[in-house]
Amino acid sequence: MEENNNSNEVVELENQGEVTLENNSNIKIADDVIAVIAGAAASEVPGVSSMAGGFAGGISEVFSGKKNFAKGIKVEAGEKETRIDVNIIVEYGVRIPDVAFEIQNRVKKAVESMTGLKVLDVNVHVQGVNTDSNNIEEMKSDDSNKTE
Repeated sequence: MEENNNSNEVVELENQGEVTLENNSNIKIADDVIAVIAGAAASEVPGVSSMAGGFAGGISEVFSGKKNFAKGIKVEAGEKETRIDVNIIVEYGVRIPDVAFEIQNRVKKAVESMTGLKVLDVNVHVQGVNTDSNNIEEMKSDDSNKTE
């Protein structure tokens, strides 16, 4: 068998366990893939009630029975960098700037580590507050227990 010297070579970096591709100029990661990575990272942040997506995103979850991690995520990806918009609904009573900052950190870290793209922006848009009466009652009882 003849080896092709122009193919991409996989190089493992010592002591870091990372794998990188040399000459990876022909690799394109779909925006939907980046959106799923970002959505999964954002939905894990404490204080995020749900992702705020359009009508189509909600309908697709109902019919498929699967969680749509790309719901509420907009991605603009270039060859080496990307910008991400995250639309969320927060839980009542959380400190919104703290939740947004944590989303920015987690999304940036997840996308950069999994794709190798540089994340230029992670814009967090709070579309609503979950005011489920059960959650509010639990928070009030927690607060009253703290003051005793």
